[in-house]
Amino acid sequence: MNGIWMKDFPLLTLLTLLPVAGAAIALFAGKSARLVAILAAVASLAVALVVWAHLPADGSMGFIEQHAWAPSLGIEYRLGVDGLGTLMLVLSAIVALMSIDAAHHVHRQPNLYFALVLLLEACLFGSFTTQNFFHWFLFWELSLIPAFFLIKLWGGAKRGPAATQFFVYTMAGSVPLLLAFLGVFLPTGSMDFNHLSLMASTGELEQVVVAHLGPIMPWLAVGVLAGFAVKTPLMPFHTWLPAAYSEAPSPVTMLLTGAMSKMGVYGILRIALPLFGHEYSQLRTPLLVLAVVTVVMGAWAAAAQKDLKRVFAYSSVNHLGYCLLGIFALAVPATGAATQASQAAALNGVILQMFNHGITAAALFWFVALLQERSGGIRGIDDFGGLRKPAPVFAGLMGIALFSSLGLPGLNGFVGEFLIFRGVFPLAWVSATVSVLGLLVSAAVILTVIQKVFTGPVPERWTGFTDLHTGERIALAPVIALMLLIGLLPQLIVDGINPTVVNLLAHWRF
Repeated sequence: MNGIWMKDFPLLTLLTLLPVAGAAIALFAGKSARLVAILAAVASLAVALVVWAHLPADGSMGFIEQHAWAPSLGIEYRLGVDGLGTLMLVLSAIVALMSIDAAHHVHRQPNLYFALVLLLEACLFGSFTTQNFFHWFLFWELSLIPAFFLIKLWGGAKRGPAATQFFVYTMAGSVPLLLAFLGVFLPTGSMDFNHLSLMASTGELEQVVVAHLGPIMPWLAVGVLAGFAVKTPLMPFHTWLPAAYSEAPSPVTMLLTGAMSKMGVYGILRIALPLFGHEYSQLRTPLLVLAVVTVVMGAWAAAAQKDLKRVFAYSSVNHLGYCLLGIFALAVPATGAATQASQAAALNGVILQMFNHGITAAALFWFVALLQERSGGIRGIDDFGGLRKPAPVFAGLMGIALFSSLGLPGLNGFVGEFLIFRGVFPLAWVSATVSVLGLLVSAAVILTVIQKVFTGPVPERWTGFTDLHTGERIALAPVIALMLLIGLLPQLIVDGINPTVVNLLAHWRF
């Protein structure tokens, strides 16, 4: 592909518009809506992979698109991606395709269902490519609308309260986020992430804000973090998540945990740390405490659940807690080469963990969907047993996904967690040591699921449990292969994101 053509062609705009066009077609496609959605998702994944393959080698922003919008208000149409943003594009495209593939039993208004899924995918793409706060905030908020209706219209028995709680909590988090960014815009007149990051890296942003508004930078930092803490989520802002994940249809839960939760972590890395890194370094200890609580209590909460979807919901809180642990631990001034190496390891681990958790968690909820289809909606951890005998392929493939979630070496789940702990131990050894409890409890949770669902004698009601058919095996094979491939060759991703990690750390001020 010609480099000049790549530079001039608005590839990121195309990527965002592809699922929107697919949604418009799906609305009028009737029973063919799922096929339209699959084609749109495949096309989106292809474009995302093209972007990944042509990233700038120095870790800087590529595929820049910039047009005037409302200059007097600091608003412009500015898109761009680096290794972090592009990896999130690829993750969103993969998870969206997995979710659509898993939703083959949507019989009520399938055209509306798949249109909403594609609109959610478009919002994800927009949030990971936009480099202006106003434009980014539009996608951040618009993503709530399709997610709300997907839970509300196709969810479980308690879908109404779950959808409302999800919407209200995330909207509530957006209020301090918006107010804090207005506090940045008023004295600077800019909403451009790159410009504001450069100001923050030299201390100019703090000087300008303090000169115009007084010593409010710590409050602005807390306000911005509040919005991302709810979306990620960081305990104690997580209480919307178990209900939303368990009541949403499993294919929608795949999107919520696999891609949408990454918007929060991405926001911290793209917006919060570049602008308020110095403030977070002053709040490092309480933030580390919250991250450790998220890791450990997320695992303990998962251990207390009897519903498989709630087990994996709290397990997601635990796994995203490792990302927060790595982020808050690296918020310390680099005093030497050893500190810089630890920061780079932690940040590489965080970004890799975001991708790996998205793939693995989405796969686990896909297996729960398949389990419910075969059991008439049953998903209690104590309701099964011995399923590996009537369904050995099902047990084997889900077992790989479970061991990936556990962090077994050789699978993708191990690499990100290893890099995070490799970076965090030298930077915050107490937090890292306590967080190991989360690893141990999480392992016990996963092994308990394997034991109670797949081992032991087969109850009479499950002797006829159907194994995966050929179509399901073909659909799941690439996902399982990806877990193995990244586990054995993590450099396929690390080599792409490390230049961005180095570039980010060089410009963050702690």
